[in-house]
Amino acid sequence: MHPDQAVTALASLAQEHRLSIFRLLVQAGNDGLAAGAIAEKLGVPPSSLSFHLAHLTRADLISQERQSRTLIYRADYAVMNRLVAYLLENCCAGDACAVDLLTSKGACK
Repeated sequence: MHPDQAVTALASLAQEHRLSIFRLLVQAGNDGLAAGAIAEKLGVPPSSLSFHLAHLTRADLISQERQSRTLIYRADYAVMNRLVAYLLENCCAGDACAVDLLTSKGACK
């Protein structure tokens, strides 16, 4: 991951609603969630939700797929893992301690 991509992703996540949306989509797994379900679960008004979803999509953190009249949103795990790997690249003076901790918690698979 290039530094500019990391900055864009981190800037996108540096907002309470967007961080909550991203975490919810990570928890939802590969099935993703419809925009209406996200709004309902987080209590975000639809107009605000559209803005935040577009921001996360532009940062490549999530993807959207149209299924009939519904938009399904999914976290992009590959981008998430590249971002985490970028942040941990020189962690612990080259020791794998943080990566070992993350993999033991089920992240970065």
